[in-house]
Amino acid sequence: MLFKVGELAKRSGLTIRTLHHYDAIGLLRPSARSDSGYRLYDRNDVARLHQIQALRRFGLSLAEVGTALASSGVDLISIVERQIRMLDESIAQSAMLRDRLTALHGQLRRGEEPELADWLKTLEIMTTMYDKYFSKEEQKNFPMLRTAENSTADEWDGLVSAVRAAMAAAIPPQSPEAQSFATQWMAMLLRDSGGDPRLLAKLNDMHLNEPEMQKASGVTMEMVNYIRAAFAETKFALYEQFLSPDEFRFLRDNFFKRTHEFPALIAKIYQHMEDGTPPDDPRMRELALYWMELFRSYASDDPQMQAKVCEAYAKEPRLAEGTFVDPRLLAYLNQTMTAI
Repeated sequence: MLFKVGELAKRSGLTIRTLHHYDAIGLLRPSARSDSGYRLYDRNDVARLHQIQALRRFGLSLAEVGTALASSGVDLISIVERQIRMLDESIAQSAMLRDRLTALHGQLRRGEEPELADWLKTLEIMTTMYDKYFSKEEQKNFPMLRTAENSTADEWDGLVSAVRAAMAAAIPPQSPEAQSFATQWMAMLLRDSGGDPRLLAKLNDMHLNEPEMQKASGVTMEMVNYIRAAFAETKFALYEQFLSPDEFRFLRDNFFKRTHEFPALIAKIYQHMEDGTPPDDPRMRELALYWMELFRSYASDDPQMQAKVCEAYAKEPRLAEGTFVDPRLLAYLNQTMTAI
């Protein structure tokens, strides 16, 4: 069975642009072309795409993925086995934490006071889960975590409860109340992370991959999406001043399709900046191209609209608030853009 690029994109959850990029850099070349010149992917191509996405999940850059796949020591069996091991570890830890939380929940509902040992055991399991995402130093100093010496967990609990109540009352993200919660949420994230986007990326990964951690913290993915939507509303009115009605409609309709990918990307760029990676390094060029791909997803392929969105960002400082994109990082990224 052969897939056209659009069909493969839909089935794999990737974008057509991403598959075109993989083709352009020689990472995933389609095995055939139709008489009309359309890319056609066969079973072996799909298997290679699985390898690519699995290696990306393990944290490799596209250049590193290409090198790994070109070596004889990497095969699909070993990659799938590694994925299974990672999932087994995650499932086991989540199941253990779920059992502890269920037991504590039952005791509390019955009006019983759990033993100190029960609380400590649950905290121990949660800390073990933290180990998957945060270093010991980060666990000690990241205030959002209950293991931190200067933990702000109680403050976060209050905000989470308020947002949960707003969601239960069906208060829309467009409302001033929801936007106020979102602004406070992002301000606290910036404060507690010290503006380090790498911590935000790790936090996002933990809440995405650990359903039991969502239950323990009360921060569900539905709540995260609610905050994202409300926070975007604080930006839309600013963008609207610079765009035509049709352009603004396009931005609003497409803003949420891929902007959730920015935090992890910003974290990678930040790491390269901290490591002193030259702006024209191939790894940075790859990230800059990815940035432009995400930017076009809501700013369109129209150069005029793109220029207007950039103008809005340059002239309206509030658009940068809460994005973890500071002037230093933006200057570093622009250097790479110039070198492309």
